[in-house]
Amino acid sequence: MTSVVGWDIGGANLKAARAEDGRIVAVTQQPCAPHLGLANVEQAIRAANAIMGPADIHAVTMTAELSDAFEDRLRGVASIAAIFTHEIDAPDIVFYAGAAGFVGKADVARAAPAIASANWRASAALVARGRAEALFMDMGSTTTDIVPIRGGVVAAFGEDDAARLACGELVYTGLLRGAPAAGLPLAPVDGQWTALVDEQFATMADVHRILDNIPPGADVAPSVDGRARTRDASRARLARIVGRDARDGAEGQWDALAAFFARAQMRRIEDQIALIASRDAFVSRAPIVGAGVGRGVIAAWARRTGREFHDFDEFIPTTPEARAAASDCAPACAVALLASETRDHK
Repeated sequence: MTSVVGWDIGGANLKAARAEDGRIVAVTQQPCAPHLGLANVEQAIRAANAIMGPADIHAVTMTAELSDAFEDRLRGVASIAAIFTHEIDAPDIVFYAGAAGFVGKADVARAAPAIASANWRASAALVARGRAEALFMDMGSTTTDIVPIRGGVVAAFGEDDAARLACGELVYTGLLRGAPAAGLPLAPVDGQWTALVDEQFATMADVHRILDNIPPGADVAPSVDGRARTRDASRARLARIVGRDARDGAEGQWDALAAFFARAQMRRIEDQIALIASRDAFVSRAPIVGAGVGRGVIAAWARRTGREFHDFDEFIPTTPEARAAASDCAPACAVALLASETRDHK
């Protein structure tokens, strides 16, 4: 029986998935904050490894190299690879280098530009096997990937973060992190348009908590002010963005403000979909395939716009117990399954 653990090491969370004979059987997520010290990365790896157990292969993808813990992204890749190989005592460790496939430890420095933030491609590659025409959207806690699939292949225009940001395939907005007022000059409050306070008084978690869009088990990050992760506390945090206190308006008014911020977030994503569509990268009205902790938001948008929606877990073999978590942690599952195939073909 071939066992593979896939790792997706991010700047906010580390995700790991265990595959046995080409089937995902376990998934875990651990907080990981390299900007608070690289010991956080070490601790996250140890915690996940204790849950996942030993394996024939460990396959790693990452986005944490973008953290300001590192002088630049290439040093970030090298540092994360070094930490991982120190923490995981295993003979077969490979790193995902996007379209180039997997490389060994000795080739990390050479392949670092391709390794950096390539996790989206692994997930999209699996979707492309099951859907010749699709738009793959992975909304995580921080970002949303939008990947066109056409003719059974990943039809992405960009490879690295800079190119993907420019062509609309990477949007820096997610379910939990980021500012609700990002990109907005005004918001409606008490029947008037008001300017917004440029301080991090709230996050998108406050918006989606009020709207009940956060799935069970996902609401774990501390709030900006350290206060409770409740709807009432979230309303108070949103009120500060418009220079008010929660008592200055009714609950329904703050809920309406949250709904406004959620619609604005989705408009940002829709604008990038339009940009991708403008180069004829995917078939019009192609089915949406959703992944990530925020895929419920994507699914709701698909329903509102009359689009066919599929969950990522439809495209990978999993046990029933691991199915929901597999979609939350799509890249970790994807590299585990892809690496399992690589071993089987040797």
